[in-house]
Amino acid sequence: MAPWSSIKPMKIIILSKDHGTTRSITLGGWTRLLLSVCMLGVPTALGALGYSWLIAPDASERISAESLQAWENALALQKQEVEQIRQEAKTQVAAMTLKMGEMQGRVVRMEALGERLVSMAQLDQGEFDFSSPTSLGGPEYQAESYSPPDFLAVVDNLSSQIDNRQQQLEVLESLLAKRKIEDDIFVAGRPVSKGWISSRYGRRTDPFTGKVAFHGGIDFSAKEGTDIVAVAAGVVTRSARIKDYGNLVEVNHGGGYVTRYAHNKSNLVKVGDVVKRGQIIALVGSTGRSTGPHVHFEVFKHGRSIDPATYIHRASR
Repeated sequence: MAPWSSIKPMKIIILSKDHGTTRSITLGGWTRLLLSVCMLGVPTALGALGYSWLIAPDASERISAESLQAWENALALQKQEVEQIRQEAKTQVAAMTLKMGEMQGRVVRMEALGERLVSMAQLDQGEFDFSSPTSLGGPEYQAESYSPPDFLAVVDNLSSQIDNRQQQLEVLESLLAKRKIEDDIFVAGRPVSKGWISSRYGRRTDPFTGKVAFHGGIDFSAKEGTDIVAVAAGVVTRSARIKDYGNLVEVNHGGGYVTRYAHNKSNLVKVGDVVKRGQIIALVGSTGRSTGPHVHFEVFKHGRSIDPATYIHRASR
């Protein structure tokens, strides 16, 4: 390294704006050395100052405090959003639970209603088994891409469809019940399953006096003790021993229709009983004004005696 005395002077030439004149400055060796030290030392000093600021104890605390505060704010915001999502989810789950409970109740009622309709319509139980899952099948195909609908909207739509089907089934049940009632009270058929007509409705020779007299019913001769059945559903309005009729059962079927079954060996129903079509109500006998075991069958419409033959020969609905 050269000694300080060997440092040569440095000459600086300064030009004017128009380059017309010049000025020169000559820096001696020590001046040149001082300028170099300044140019190199200032950046170094600034860097050292910045480094000392960064590594100072209070600086690290200041950076950590600011970062921690920012993290706490972000976490608080996220926590608030998560809590809001949780509350919305709980609300939706509660709503779905209520909806599913309502739908389950409707499905149970529809199953019970369907089983009742199957019974009323006398359908094959195996054909409409409401207790078994629906049978489905078929080949597999590539499903088309689609956006699934909102779950609650689907539940609401299904609930609406169930309500609609339940209303339709209730209307159908009402119609079937009405038809069944009409069929049950439809007066048709014979009061005994075995027997033969021994005397018809109208004018005949009285078996006791030999004179012409009016016969207000049809007599079915049958073996004593043979079952006598109601030709339609109704309510028993009389069950007693009447002078010429002997043991008599009278049934009101509604719609103005009343039937009578007389000369019974015994009556098996009492006043107020509700009887069904085909139900046994008495046994064939020969009580009252009778020459032998038979049932005297009468039909009244709005209080007027009519020929039972019309109702005996028409088919049950």
